[in-house]
Parts: sequence; C-alpha cells; structure tokens
Amino acid sequence: MNKRETSSNMKQCAYLLMAFMLVVPQLTEAQITCVPCDMLGMSMNVGSQESALNIYHSGQYMTHPQEHNVFVWEFSDQQGNTLHQETIVDDAFCSFEHSWSLADTMNVTVTLVNEEANLDNWYLSEGLPPTGNSINCLFEDQIYWETGEPTPWGSWTFIHNNPGVDLNTSTGIGSRVVDQKKLIKILDALGREVDRATNQILFCIYDDGSVEKRFIVE
Repeated sequence: MNKRETSSNMKQCAYLLMAFMLVVPQLTEAQITCVPCDMLGMSMNVGSQESALNIYHSGQYMTHPQEHNVFVWEFSDQQGNTLHQETIVDDAFCSFEHSWSLADTMNVTVTLVNEEANLDNWYLSEGLPPTGNSINCLFEDQIYWETGEPTPWGSWTFIHNNPGVDLNTSTGIGSRVVDQKKLIKILDALGREVDRATNQILFCIYDDGSVEKRFIVE
C-alpha cells in the first residue's frame, strides 16, 4: 500500500469517527422519553381571565408515549372544599370557567401518571443506577389574582412554582402513610367515574394524590 492510499484510508477513518461521534449523542438523547418529576411543572397560560383558567403542564410534551399521559386535576379553596375536578388524557392544558372570588387564594393539585414511560434511560444518561420506575408525579401549588399599576392589569399567578414530587419514592410530605391511603374514586380510560368495571384499564385515585393503574379481568 503506497503513502497516498494510506493517507486516503486514514482520512476515511477520521470522517467515519467524526460521524459516529455526532450520531451517538443524538441516539442517546432520542432514547430519553421522559424526565424526573422535579424537572416538570405548571404555568398559567395568557388566555386565563378573571372567570376562566387555562393552565399548561410541561409533562405532556416531556413524557412519552404521550397518549398514556393521565392528568388528574383538582382545585379547592382554603377550607378544603373542592371547586373543580377533571381527569385529562393526552393533553397539556386544563381549561375551564369559574365564579371564584378574585380575593381568594386557590389550591391546585395535579397528579401525572404514565405507566408506559420509564425513567431508566434518563438515569443512565446521568450516570445513575436505573430504578425501573414509571412516571407518577404529584404537583401542588396555590394561585391568586395578581394586579398591578400604573396601567391596571390582573392575572392568575402561581405563588410557589413548586416542582413535581415523585410518588414512587418515600417523601414524607404531609406525614402521609402509604398503607393508610384511602380510595376516593375509580376512573376509566376516558376519565369517567365508575363503581367497578372489568376487562378495561382503570385509574384508582387515592386521598394522598396518588394514582394506580389497574386492569381487572373476569
């Protein structure tokens, strides 16, 4: 083999190595289909008004497969009275009209569940051991009607901007005891409340905000 052929082969190897280095990170990133709960959150959409809310949740676009994303929303007042409940599948937004007093502070709770999404690839990309955990995130915050001057304006605003909490791990939030949690209701895949059903996917909602996906066969 002459020097010209050797030089040509070395150049080809160099090009192949560069191409491999460019492709491998893209493949690794493509395998990451979800991120931990504390990297997700809620934000108020500009479409929100005095008598209407439009809240965006980043979990819909950061968690795949998206069609398995289930968001269980609940809004309550400071006395613990439930004002609005809604279960949304495969959608980043929670939108509805209301008649709340603009002087009140409201509690917002949402649980994101995706049994098909797995965090192992993200853990491996961070050099951490895999856990096998699916997505089961709890988000809790408060909103109030914020106003400003000199040009009068107002908007619903989150107070704390809390990150999500992974319900797969022991958090001790509110001194919750998993073994003592109580079942509140059962929903089907369309978000409809059912007493009991078989041969279909069901979502069990508990009083600690957790959600369990079940499939009962008879």
